[in-house]
Amino acid sequence: MGENDGEEIEDLPPSAKLVFKVLEYDGPLTQKQIVEESMLSARTVRYALERLEEIGMVDEDIYFADARQSLYRLEEPVVADGNGAEERPKDACCAE
Repeated sequence: MGENDGEEIEDLPPSAKLVFKVLEYDGPLTQKQIVEESMLSARTVRYALERLEEIGMVDEDIYFADARQSLYRLEEPVVADGNGAEERPKDACCAE
């Protein structure tokens, strides 16, 4: 199922939605931290992260404190600028 086939967050199972919300409120987190926060099984969290990665909602990075683990964070949202063009939101430190 390599492509997302138009799938969105609303189409995902409840466990993936919960993992999304945990990352939204507490992220970025390791898989182990997500398991602790969500109280889901490790297998369920792995599946949820897979699904979220497939649709481009979650990004996986290296966790520098322990390179054996990955750090998961939500992808930066793309917002419309009002003229029909899409752009990435600017950081608060860099806003004009």
